[in-house]
Amino acid sequence: MLDFAIFAITFLLALVGAVLYLYPASRQAAGIPGIPPTEEKDGNLPDIVHSGSLHEFLVNLHERYGPVVSFWFGRRLVVSLGTIDVLKQHINPNKTLDSFETMLKSLLRYQSGCGSGSENHMRKKLYENGVTDSLQSNFDLLLKLSEELLDKWLSYPESQHVPLSQHMLGFAMKSVTQMVMGSTFEDDQEVIRFQKNHGTVKSEVGRGELETSLGKSMGRLENKEDSLMQLESILKKIIKERKRRNFGQHIFIDSLVQGNLNDQQILEDSMIFSLAGCIITAKLCTWAILFLTTCEEVQQKLYTEINRVLGNSPITPEKIEQLRYCRHVLCETVRTAKLTPLSARLQDIEGKIDQFIIPRETLVLYALGVVLQDPNTWPSPHKYELSVIVFTIGGPNCGPQDESASKQDKFAYMVTTVLLSVLVKRLHLLSVKGQVIETKYELVTSSREEAWITVSKRD
Repeated sequence: MLDFAIFAITFLLALVGAVLYLYPASRQAAGIPGIPPTEEKDGNLPDIVHSGSLHEFLVNLHERYGPVVSFWFGRRLVVSLGTIDVLKQHINPNKTLDSFETMLKSLLRYQSGCGSGSENHMRKKLYENGVTDSLQSNFDLLLKLSEELLDKWLSYPESQHVPLSQHMLGFAMKSVTQMVMGSTFEDDQEVIRFQKNHGTVKSEVGRGELETSLGKSMGRLENKEDSLMQLESILKKIIKERKRRNFGQHIFIDSLVQGNLNDQQILEDSMIFSLAGCIITAKLCTWAILFLTTCEEVQQKLYTEINRVLGNSPITPEKIEQLRYCRHVLCETVRTAKLTPLSARLQDIEGKIDQFIIPRETLVLYALGVVLQDPNTWPSPHKYELSVIVFTIGGPNCGPQDESASKQDKFAYMVTTVLLSVLVKRLHLLSVKGQVIETKYELVTSSREEAWITVSKRD
């Protein structure tokens, strides 16, 4: 059970590391509904571990106490917001910062990127342009990788069980490494080496910090640090090459180089984008296909739209905008899977939500997994269906067009759209009878075990 909680709890560890603690005298001052600390030192950490994950802990907390709740991480007050209405009320002075990136940077002990609001806004625009430019420059590559996967699946007999999670991770890894770091990763062996080191860093990042707080061994930290050093060594070499001469292929690192960032900033930001981009893209592709195998009607409607928009031609960046039903499929995938079940911000100044005062230096969680399955908002909160208009916290849009989405989210939506346009046009995606998918709630939600599907050729 501890494994389910570890990665989500480190989200808190990353964001509370260097800020002031609230001492017991302040614990009665907030007046926000919630639970008192179970232990003086650890706060409600034992309750989170007992629940299995931070998401499941928050589900129970919001069910008991309402849309605005509080608990304690160590001696630090944490406030969680669990409905769209209260999320809209929360004004965040640092809204230009991406909390997913902030968390990963803290866990990797990266220090750059903590500039002023104007600097953060400039860098956000730089990154957004980098994603857009690398996708446009490498669109043919993305299409090629999608078609290679299609050909592989077409070669399988119809009874063949396809390890979906494994294949989607490989596809995402190839897409991200080549778009972020260039032609070095055309070699499959380089991708495999990167994937191994990436997996070690992803699985161990933050785990050592949590185990330190629980008095456990840190033996695996050496493996994580070694893998991180190998990844950084690759990036340093690529950054040096991209600074030295021009290449025909525009990659994400080029945008950072052209933005006059220093080498350390380029290293850290390309590392974060590589890690986050691979994780989010792989899981979005996995859940999107998995849900399509369970809903024949949705898959047929998606097939009809793809044929209508694309005809006999391959997908193009311009035609992606016309695949509106596909965008709804991906939005509903994110909602049903609770793809990113939580986000967080540090309350820089005192704030107010409903009648509750949020003290300065409070960690505020956006309990997105709770919000996206709120029965007061969604007619069938736990069911995958597209009979209602889907929307996000920021408004009635979602996907690449949603301004509130991070650059990794936008990248993942675009990559998944291209992949679905290729696969669904030629294949029926089918479920494996008797398979039960158990969910593991980490920073990005995944299936606990491998997810299997079968495929058959369309007539």
